[in-house]
Amino acid sequence: MTRFTIASFNVKNLIEAETEYYRFEEYTPEEYAWKRAWLSDQLLTMNADIVCFQEIFTEEALRDVVIETDELGLAANAANIPDRSKHYARKAIFRKLAYEPYTEAALAFAPNSFDGGPGQRRPGVAILSRFGFAEPPEVLQDLEEPLDIPFRDLGGEDGGNYTIRRLSRPILKARIPVGDQIITVFNCHLKSKLGEFARPDGAAFPPEADLVNYNPAGRAMGSLRSALRRMAEAWVLRRAILTELEAGNPVMVLGDFNDSEHAVSSEIISGEAPFKNYAWMRRHNAKDRRDRYSDEDDAIIQEKIARVRLYAAEKLFVKKSLRDMVYTSAFGGVFESIDQILMSRHFLPDDDGRIGEMEYFSVLNDHLTDGSHPEAPYNKLASDHGQIMAHMVLGKPDD
Repeated sequence: MTRFTIASFNVKNLIEAETEYYRFEEYTPEEYAWKRAWLSDQLLTMNADIVCFQEIFTEEALRDVVIETDELGLAANAANIPDRSKHYARKAIFRKLAYEPYTEAALAFAPNSFDGGPGQRRPGVAILSRFGFAEPPEVLQDLEEPLDIPFRDLGGEDGGNYTIRRLSRPILKARIPVGDQIITVFNCHLKSKLGEFARPDGAAFPPEADLVNYNPAGRAMGSLRSALRRMAEAWVLRRAILTELEAGNPVMVLGDFNDSEHAVSSEIISGEAPFKNYAWMRRHNAKDRRDRYSDEDDAIIQEKIARVRLYAAEKLFVKKSLRDMVYTSAFGGVFESIDQILMSRHFLPDDDGRIGEMEYFSVLNDHLTDGSHPEAPYNKLASDHGQIMAHMVLGKPDD
């Protein structure tokens, strides 16, 4: 049996010191040193075999964090792990305490094709893997063919359409060899809920950005644009996931979904939730009111939906652990999970065709504070996301 851990880590604007990423935003050398140290400490605590990072502006800054993590980890090993001369050196606990450096790990970075100059930077994503990659990772952002979404049900040919040609941030796909399996891992960071406002030609900024002259209808339209983009990006990701599932490949999807598990965009990614029983439902081509699906039809439908669904690691953990609350984001008094780990049924404990399962689920969220409360400090240098990690085992108990 092979055990491994896989994590998602939104680092919040990782870039070198004295480099303007957003307008008027940059780190002093001292701030960058603090942020790098904080990120390294979190990465050391996770000690994950595979890490999917979001909000990475440069590969060099991430490598700085990994190097510092290794320095901390090796120092911890020297202090905490007994050498072989000690009679208790073989205790299992020391295998758990030991840090495995990322010296031989592979790092794949996907820059954002929207990335601009100083003040106009756009972050990408990255995957760090102690197992390396089975083949060069793929980046999905600029679409070979535009995604055109027609609205025809109510309006006929004049119902309108929505088109995107490029995702707001890249999706990184990597095939990772773990034990005797190859797992397809997707790392994503979907469009945020921040409004997307149109800037008129020649204008310095969108009118909706002027909060003194508040435009509620315009700002609502900005939220609508963001939601449409996020759901379209979710479908592009879903299409790529289906290609892997239909080829029979185990799939795990991680990242910042910028939406909760039951949001439409998240459900697009994970797939349709089936009804308990389709035998009572009238057939799509019914000839009369009694023409319903049969029990045999129900079995076929259930299997076709289940084989391409993804399942939330958080939900699987809550079901088996009595844990009542997991959150990765706190803002405006709302605590919710917008960072997710989804997995195909290859990892479900009760599936006959499983190749493994999740043993435990970790979330590091003690650093999160809700800035809406005056008494709660808000640290702009730490991440504003919790880190989540699935503890996986490949193989069945009787293997």
